[in-house]
Amino acid sequence: MKFLSSLSIATITALGLLGCSSPSSNEAGTDAATTGSGEVTTLRFSHFWPATSSINQEVFEPWAKKIEADSNGRLKVELYPSATLSKADVTYESAVKGTVDIGSQAHGYTSGRFPLTQIAELPGLSGSATQMGCILQTLYEDGTIASEYKDSHMLFMYGAGPGTLHTTNKLIKTPEDMKGMRIRRPSAVAGDIIESMGASPVGLPANDMYTSLQRGVVDGLSFPWEAVTTFKIDEITKYHTNIPFYSSALMVTMNQGTYDRLPDDLKKVLDDNSGMAMAKKVGEVFDKHDDMAIQAARDKGDEIIDIPDPLNDPAWKGPLLKGTQKYLSDVKQLGLDSEGVYEKAKAASAACKV
Repeated sequence: MKFLSSLSIATITALGLLGCSSPSSNEAGTDAATTGSGEVTTLRFSHFWPATSSINQEVFEPWAKKIEADSNGRLKVELYPSATLSKADVTYESAVKGTVDIGSQAHGYTSGRFPLTQIAELPGLSGSATQMGCILQTLYEDGTIASEYKDSHMLFMYGAGPGTLHTTNKLIKTPEDMKGMRIRRPSAVAGDIIESMGASPVGLPANDMYTSLQRGVVDGLSFPWEAVTTFKIDEITKYHTNIPFYSSALMVTMNQGTYDRLPDDLKKVLDDNSGMAMAKKVGEVFDKHDDMAIQAARDKGDEIIDIPDPLNDPAWKGPLLKGTQKYLSDVKQLGLDSEGVYEKAKAASAACKV
């Protein structure tokens, strides 16, 4: 009995000493800030851009670091570039299902899934990535296209610079030059326009374009200048028709359940690093690299023709308007107000012009 009493006293004394020896919040430093307020939540962010791309290095990586810093280490974002965690054309659905927590995808990779959003891709609406991102984010925030994302939590929309034409064997000066050519189409919008000019639109993910051009599967592609260098298309193409042919819409979305389970202060961290500010940030990066890519092509001696205002160019206006109207008609047949959204997109374009 004396032995048990002594053991009990010793145990209680030891537990008391352990409790007194726990570090104060000041003594705990960074570790306390990281774990003291709750568990660390790791968010898996999947996208198709290469790890060396400007958007990964200058947007997504800094964004991930800021999320971690603003949350005092309670949120960590793990980046999975080059479609290593989810295929490029199913990344949105992967985020919806929770296969990934956050995903970035081009709308054009899922034809027919975002018909209203892709109205913003039509020619004549955007002249820069910054303007395109602003148009998309405006249309989302005012509710014009928000219904297309009811199954996910939108973080921010963004746009690439105007998609221009890049070819391997000849310079495209007029729409007639495209007849019989096989041109990679990035979306249904661009596909309708390519087809209206007598070319054959070919659907290919960005990661497959290099080998497809190399093997002659396609003769050229419609692509923003920044992406030409990102995906090393500049190594194969030497003719460029610098025309604002279309603009690509893209997004960064999050699994709704993952977002809902976060405490309010961590939701606020994500909210504060989302929306229009991020749309414009991406645009600024893309626009800078578009200019750099154009200059690099000129320095390399590539042949470039500039058609800055195709909707007022006699040769190009007709086919572009024909392709535009076909897309709007197709969307209208789905029972959607394509003309109304188009008018709102034009208003957003004017308001977002830089």
